[in-house]
Amino acid sequence: MANQMIPSCFLLFLFCLMQTHILVVAILDPTDFLALQSIRKSLEDMPGSDFFSSWDFTADPCNFSGVLCDSDKVIALNLGDPRAGAAGLTGRLDAAIGKLSSLAEFTVVPGRIYGTLPQTISNLKSLKFLAINRNFISGEIPAELGELRSLKTIDLSYNQLTGKIPPTVGSLPGLTNLILCHNRLSGSLPRFGSQTLTRLDLKHNSLTGSLGPNSLPPSLQYLSLSWNQLTGSMDRVLTRLEQLNYLDLSLNQFTGTLPGRIFSFPLSNLQLQRNQFSGSVEPVDQVAIPTVDLSFNRLTGQISPMLASVQNLYLNNNRFSGRVPASFVDRLLDASIQILYLQHNYLTGIEISPTAVIPERSSLCMQYNCMVPPVETPCPLRAGKQKTRPTTQCNQFKG
Repeated sequence: MANQMIPSCFLLFLFCLMQTHILVVAILDPTDFLALQSIRKSLEDMPGSDFFSSWDFTADPCNFSGVLCDSDKVIALNLGDPRAGAAGLTGRLDAAIGKLSSLAEFTVVPGRIYGTLPQTISNLKSLKFLAINRNFISGEIPAELGELRSLKTIDLSYNQLTGKIPPTVGSLPGLTNLILCHNRLSGSLPRFGSQTLTRLDLKHNSLTGSLGPNSLPPSLQYLSLSWNQLTGSMDRVLTRLEQLNYLDLSLNQFTGTLPGRIFSFPLSNLQLQRNQFSGSVEPVDQVAIPTVDLSFNRLTGQISPMLASVQNLYLNNNRFSGRVPASFVDRLLDASIQILYLQHNYLTGIEISPTAVIPERSSLCMQYNCMVPPVETPCPLRAGKQKTRPTTQCNQFKG
């Protein structure tokens, strides 16, 4: 009798186990389950990627690669394996993404995702982190993103986005990182209201217009606006940004003077080249920024000795005049200065012996000034071959 009961009990145990397994599989919210199915149908692995190999909908979706659940809801969706190198995903982002109502994080690894950003993303009221970079996303940034008041990071860089940066995005109260570089965005910058914004990267777009004095918050630590068509003075804007550790405004059409205080900011890199900045450069103290590039502007006056502490200094192609301070020579000869580019100005002298030996790891270029360079040093090819500026130009120049 006992031998007959053992199989029956065993079968009952298996039945209970199967029922438990079924409950585990079905634990995900049905709306999220269907949304994941739609997202999967619109995307494919590129050659070399097997990200979707774990997406077997007869199993628990919370165990899929890139899916993180809390209870019965998807809270994070990271599409693609960042360890796969160049391989990513291809296809479109399905509008069903907007049905993952508890989603707090949504990322897509670099690949060949094309089409527009689904406007249904605006339904994701819990979204804090959005990163879809290095793909082929086109169209405009949905203004509805500004409805996601919990958003802290938006990274849509290296895509093909067009149109303006929506003012609604600028008004997000808790935004900390906005990275939209390497797109085709146009129009003027919105005012950024977040007092926690630390990184703003908009380089390599087609942005125009000027910035109001209060358009950027003083919380910024990283600001890159290079390779745009921005205009106007930055004096009043920059004086408020005392926490900056990286600043790149190069290749725009900014005008006006440079505030002396900017050279006292805790910057590791100051890139202001190829604009239309004018006036004298007057740091308030010895400059501790390792690299300063002010080349190709309209800066005038004498070169401040406060700049002699910069390791890589580019002052070429401006309108500086007078003699180069002796402190530059001392630091150049002891290799504290690695790059000193002073070519294409109106400088009249430098106190350096013609027999002085410039250290091999240091570069000095002095050609095309109102003087004969006292030492022969190699200059960049783009500096041209003329050693000295025509006398008529030097006579007429008033620094």
